[in-house]
Amino acid sequence: MIHQPGMPPFTRRDALKRFATGFGMAGFAATAGQPLLGAEVATGNPWMPRPPHFTGKAKHVIVVFLQGGLSQIDSFDYKPMLQKYDGKPLPYETPRTEFATGNLMKSPFSFKKYGQNGIEVSELFPHTAKVIDEFCIVRSMISDIPNHGPSVLMMNTGSVRAGRPSMGSWVVYGLGTENQNLPGFIVLSAGGGGGGFSSAFLPAVYQGTMVPYNIADPNRQIQYLANTRQNLTQQRGQLDLLRDLNQSYVDKLNA
Repeated sequence: MIHQPGMPPFTRRDALKRFATGFGMAGFAATAGQPLLGAEVATGNPWMPRPPHFTGKAKHVIVVFLQGGLSQIDSFDYKPMLQKYDGKPLPYETPRTEFATGNLMKSPFSFKKYGQNGIEVSELFPHTAKVIDEFCIVRSMISDIPNHGPSVLMMNTGSVRAGRPSMGSWVVYGLGTENQNLPGFIVLSAGGGGGGFSSAFLPAVYQGTMVPYNIADPNRQIQYLANTRQNLTQQRGQLDLLRDLNQSYVDKLNA
């Protein structure tokens, strides 16, 4: 419904005269407040791209986290001591874990050194081995928790306890996203619950949007893609009606 004002409307010139003491003061106020205005516009969209603190060299980063993936001793972390103690018990006190620790077992795959740095690579990756100098392999990561659940949280949030924002949430919170048509943080078939892609105490807009790979129907993969109450024709008519009502109100004020 069109609102009927209780007093006759006044023009923009009248508003400037009454509220800003004329055009001169309005211009000064606009100039003085421009930095604040720019900051307000920049933070209006929570996904708006923001420059990093330091100039980055990488244009794109793809994070592939494989929960329960290939063992490191069968891929890029050669353990020569396993060759010596294969089939034997640990040469030191057995650590306390969730399951009983038996004798040691060496990797069933052979390793060779590749590249200028002589990085050991498993025979499972013959093509990767040819470009191994382009890789950065980190072998110093450790964890006090051998269980999968807490380890997933540690990898994605930096803590073994739930309640911390995930890496993806921090990235979108700090840098935003150039893609304004899709969520800034998309998770493909995450296992182990939502703690690994949660925004925690950050605003909920930075939460990861999970897309399960084992569901073929897109309407079931992502909720609320379609309006179940109205079809596209009805929605278009609703928006057109709202536009006409707004235009009618504007025309009445300018008459």
